[in-house]
Amino acid sequence: MHEMSLCQGIIAIVEDEAERQAFDRVKSVVLELGRLGHVLPEAMLFCFDAVSRGTIADGAELVIRRTEGAAWCFDCETSVPLADRMSPCPRCGGGRLQVTSGEELRVVEIAVE
Repeated sequence: MHEMSLCQGIIAIVEDEAERQAFDRVKSVVLELGRLGHVLPEAMLFCFDAVSRGTIADGAELVIRRTEGAAWCFDCETSVPLADRMSPCPRCGGGRLQVTSGEELRVVEIAVE
């Protein structure tokens, strides 16, 4: 389960920010998570709870904001929504697509006390 190591990375980010900004407790962490990434939100919630125990983020809420997938279609030369990586272009049916969003995994906000 790679979500566990991802959550350990999130805690490391939070602890680095706590040291830089001198806060003592984290209330919530907002995570931007792309729909095209291979990360399960439910697993992230479970792992975050487990990994955050005994840290500055113990008891903090992990808020997940999902981002939609999008791609550039080289056939019709336009940006299109993309439901999954294997889908053809919804506009022209072409298969030459470059993903432009939906793979995000980033901490966008940390609420502290």
